[in-house]
Amino acid sequence: WEFNGSFYQPSAFLMMGIPGLEALHHWISIPFCALYLIALLGNCMILFIIKKTQSLHEPMYYFLSMLAVTDLGLVLCTLPTTLGIFWFNMRRIGFDACLTQMYFIHILSFIESSVLLAMAFDRFIAISHPLRHPSILTKMTVMKIGLAIILRGMVSLLPIPFLLKRLTYCGKTELSHSFCFHPDIMNLACADTKVNDFYGMIILLSTVGMDFIFIVLSYILIIKTVISLATKEECLKALNTCVSHICAVLVFFIPMIGLSMIHRFGKNAPPLVNTLVAYTYLIIPPALNPIIYSIKSSHIREALLRALRRK
Repeated sequence: WEFNGSFYQPSAFLMMGIPGLEALHHWISIPFCALYLIALLGNCMILFIIKKTQSLHEPMYYFLSMLAVTDLGLVLCTLPTTLGIFWFNMRRIGFDACLTQMYFIHILSFIESSVLLAMAFDRFIAISHPLRHPSILTKMTVMKIGLAIILRGMVSLLPIPFLLKRLTYCGKTELSHSFCFHPDIMNLACADTKVNDFYGMIILLSTVGMDFIFIVLSYILIIKTVISLATKEECLKALNTCVSHICAVLVFFIPMIGLSMIHRFGKNAPPLVNTLVAYTYLIIPPALNPIIYSIKSSHIREALLRALRRK
């Protein structure tokens, strides 16, 4: 412990694997390794195919590349500590290292939310104004959107580590997960955390919350446009281009909202539920997104088959 008058700060936190199943961690690591491997290989494959296939150099696939890079970042943020616990029981993480991991996990989560919103906007423009789509979403516009997304995440979350460092910690140093999460760290403080709680809630609602609302509004407008199309075949064809994005939105937002609600309002929820929702939130979307887009996007699938034939 670091002591300075009445100010206490732990030198390290203790992370947790899956509560109650510690004896089975080596076996549990097998599906986790499989998910991490699928996420790493799948997202790298998506990036490789988009880079090498000239016909995929379009706004939709540029945004898909951003999603793949974000998913890779999330995987690389959580993989060392999660597998470190399962394989070697390495539970200790330094205080500053924990804050750094937390900062990047939250940034990447916010970036993924914003990228999904950008993809919804792209689908709306492509369906509602197909002839103007290339002139509205030029390569330079997509780059500016990507830069704005990164800056938004970095700036909005920058105060969080400093708000946590100012708190006094006492008693428990055991986290609820195998990674560092803002509400989880905040709950270990014995000081007043109203500022942290308020700021965290405001940032969550003004970024991820607003992204989700605008995604829903985008799809309301898309459905209105699709209904006005002449034939049933045209309607189905237009909606089919959105299926993979809708799946990615549901896979990301449902566990994220669930984890946020559990940390803020579900204090008495079983630890196992909390842990499973957290792993679902951070590991399942990066593993499923490449599979979803490979299955539903004929362009990605055809490019992948061509690459395999060349091999």
